[in-house]
Amino acid sequence: MKKISLLLILLLSACSGRPELEPEEFAGQLTDSFRTDIKSNGLKLFTYRAKLVIDSNAQQALPHEQRAQQKKRSRKRYQGPDLTAWTQKIEHGLSRTIEMTGYCREGYIEISRSIQYDRGSIRGECNEGATEVDIAKFDS
Repeated sequence: MKKISLLLILLLSACSGRPELEPEEFAGQLTDSFRTDIKSNGLKLFTYRAKLVIDSNAQQALPHEQRAQQKKRSRKRYQGPDLTAWTQKIEHGLSRTIEMTGYCREGYIEISRSIQYDRGSIRGECNEGATEVDIAKFDS
């Protein structure tokens, strides 16, 4: 009975949390950039961009080919590719970048996002204003 209880606890605890994405899981699969923009009034803005690195040897169907194949298989309206995993990678990349750079110490507000099958960008505004240290470190 003790073993079953322990096993159930382990299983439930493993399922209860969202698994942490590790950078090694998608190393070499994307390139990203982080641009900062500090305004004269201290407003701190950023743009994070990520692009999927497509292996030139891989035979991957282009979106218009996917739509054509989908149309042949079904009369249903084309729904597009599932971008959930790709969106999670972009969001994770942004959060790690902000954490590593220390740019938005008090969080941020998302201004806009654009997620496509091979690229994505998120624009945001930090919740805090720029300090002298921020201006020296991040102002371009």
